[in-house]
Amino acid sequence: MTQDYDVLIVGGGLNGPALSLALARNGLSVAVIDALPLAERQETRFDGRAYALAISSQRLLWAIGLWPDIADKAQPIREIKISDGHAGAGAAPFVLGFDHAEIEEGPMGFMIEDRFLRRPLLDAMAQEPRIRHLSGETVVAQDVQAYRTTITLGSGKTLCGRVLAGCDGRQSGTAQRAGIRRTGRDYGQTALVCAVAHENPHRAIAHQFFMPPGPLAILPLPGNRSSIVWTESHETAAHIHALDDAGYIAALRPRFGDFLGPIELAGARFTYPLTLTLANALVKDRLALVGDAAHGIHPIAGQGLNLGLRDIAALAEVLVHANRRGEDIGTIGVLERYQRWRRWDTATLALATDGFNRLFSNDNPVLRGARDLGLGLVNAVPGLRRTFIREAAGLNGDLPRLMTGQPL
Repeated sequence: MTQDYDVLIVGGGLNGPALSLALARNGLSVAVIDALPLAERQETRFDGRAYALAISSQRLLWAIGLWPDIADKAQPIREIKISDGHAGAGAAPFVLGFDHAEIEEGPMGFMIEDRFLRRPLLDAMAQEPRIRHLSGETVVAQDVQAYRTTITLGSGKTLCGRVLAGCDGRQSGTAQRAGIRRTGRDYGQTALVCAVAHENPHRAIAHQFFMPPGPLAILPLPGNRSSIVWTESHETAAHIHALDDAGYIAALRPRFGDFLGPIELAGARFTYPLTLTLANALVKDRLALVGDAAHGIHPIAGQGLNLGLRDIAALAEVLVHANRRGEDIGTIGVLERYQRWRRWDTATLALATDGFNRLFSNDNPVLRGARDLGLGLVNAVPGLRRTFIREAAGLNGDLPRLMTGQPL
């Protein structure tokens, strides 16, 4: 039997559920197709994964009713310190520091563990009558007709919707089945991701330390713990990841430094090959791509999830307002409003992170001197520093209403 919905969402990670709530709480019926079993999504043990949320992302979570359930588990980021140097040799003399006191909006962002964001999203979906969550299901076919899109699941079920939203990651099957190609390149780098416990308090400070192989981010978590995103060449990362826990910490130690005292692993370890990948189109007739399905960027600024949440806010605003005006929300004319809104932001952020990685992930003495002077210049000019702080907090640009905490 075929069931009809306003929007079909493929992907049950974080973006898919967040989009479903933004739409359903504004009157649209939604089906979320999630390849993973529900029990796996509901895992509550800490596995080391965490996300940096910009202020604008926190406001979106507030606007869709989720923030009150997770606020007490979020760690504010009150300062960011950016430096350049070599493992074991300490930072260069010029350090760029951002302090939340330079803006009026409060902390520059928040760190939230994966489990504390994922589980409340699932619980909120379960309580929303306009959302149907199909876990353990995969899409095997999609077909666009004049007034709807039909998808076929591996179980044989068929679902119809006015819009199909692909939230299914960098290898998006939704995009592939629609014939949307991607542009990008391999960075030759792998991110090693984990969490560590340490003796000294982090004082809500996030650190970004640029080294020739790639950046190391040390991001504060509740208690004396920090999230680590550590970039190395593919070969070096594979070697380090193959070490036992003691060897892994021994490799991290000279890169991490001793400013937080002794460290030990707190959770599992992950690796993610780093690529730049941009969909050549964000929309086709009755189809829109969201998050990593639309764009995969370098994690150098921790903006991956924030970029996806901005997609969600923009797409939800376009669809909800079009629906209220009586428009067919799946037509290309409506969906192109979303593409126009998001294309510039995603392209410029992708180019910026790509450029920063090229500039800092090398040991060229000329470039090293120029970038250290640049860090010092920005640090010395309050107006420039404030602009960078607001950009990191997601407060600049043409923000959708949900990113400002306003209802649609």
